[in-house]
Amino acid sequence: MEIGPILRAMTRNKIGAILIALQIAFTMTVVVNAYFMIEERMRLMERPSGVVEDQLFHISTRGFTPDFNGKVSVQDDLALLRQTPGIVDAVAINAIPLSGGGWSMSLQVEPGDGEQGHGVAIYMVDDHGLDTLGVELIAGRDFTPADVRERGPATSDWPDKAIISEATVKALWADANPLEVVGRTAYINDDEPVTIIGVVEKLQAPWNGWTTVEQSMLVPDKLIWTGVRYMVRTEPGRRDEMMPIVEELLARSNNQRIVRAPESMAETRARSYALDSGLAKILGVIMAMLVSITSLGIVGLASFSVRRRTKQIGIRRALGAKKRDILRYFLVENFMITTLGVVLGAVMTVGFNVWLVQALNFPKIDWLYVPIGMLALWLIGIIAVLGPARRATAVPPAVATRTV
Repeated sequence: MEIGPILRAMTRNKIGAILIALQIAFTMTVVVNAYFMIEERMRLMERPSGVVEDQLFHISTRGFTPDFNGKVSVQDDLALLRQTPGIVDAVAINAIPLSGGGWSMSLQVEPGDGEQGHGVAIYMVDDHGLDTLGVELIAGRDFTPADVRERGPATSDWPDKAIISEATVKALWADANPLEVVGRTAYINDDEPVTIIGVVEKLQAPWNGWTTVEQSMLVPDKLIWTGVRYMVRTEPGRRDEMMPIVEELLARSNNQRIVRAPESMAETRARSYALDSGLAKILGVIMAMLVSITSLGIVGLASFSVRRRTKQIGIRRALGAKKRDILRYFLVENFMITTLGVVLGAVMTVGFNVWLVQALNFPKIDWLYVPIGMLALWLIGIIAVLGPARRATAVPPAVATRTV
């Protein structure tokens, strides 16, 4: 391994080698952190909401006439929806998971305004709520018709029963399991007691960026507002078919209100994570551009080196050097430059992530990303230099006598 001759040759063109090493370091810093961010975004985007998204859509109505009766409208709509072929169940609900808009309150285990509270998303449903959403009840029981009360626009108090998510159980009673909390009392609005009658495995809040997105609570409130939103569960595979049918049914059944176009849960999820998806795509493009530019830089430096050393290569060939010796020379030279770049890049990658954690509250990068990034850049460097190195092996020994 002609390390000495390679180092001496590099010192005669050290500016080019240093620039390529810095470019590799910069590329590694950006690419590794960007890839980590993309994986984090993808992980968040793939979190299950807890509901049967592939069977659900929601549709909103709003009465506009002075004599519009919200209570009768909701009763008629739900009766119509629940008896329509192709629909499993339906419920009037105040918020939609991942929609970005909803209602949250604070729950605490002791009454009083000085007690520690835990934020939970509130879903107001009747006794068809769990069946419509498709959430899994892992402890306790569902709401019964006797539990459900009517909630109008002026209602400010809360029902005395609730079903909470498993994440809410852990927030309120850290060491308790779901079965143990059934029958316990939590407090909402500081001092209003709520008996926990059931626990669902998972039900996400409407806000995907909420740090407590898994903490939620269902309360037995039947909405009788002028404007109301229905969550509709269809038979498997019939969601898209039923959406326009339901829109037409509701529009024809009552001409005193406006019916907004339905939206599937898949569309709601896509809209909710549009920024995350866009960010992942932008970072992916940036990664591809940086890797391409760095590869072109390596190719350019190696090609320049081959052209500049054509006579020397011919002399070495004339003195008995084989093609593999010439190929090895340029591969080792590139490996040395790339190693300098990736070592510096490893330091810069960790430093940049530390800054992101402190300044922007980003998650700490997994240490495995650094060696993986180093290996990837080494591989890219080898692939990029192969073309110029192979051209160098094609230089014939006779060049030593013809090249000036």
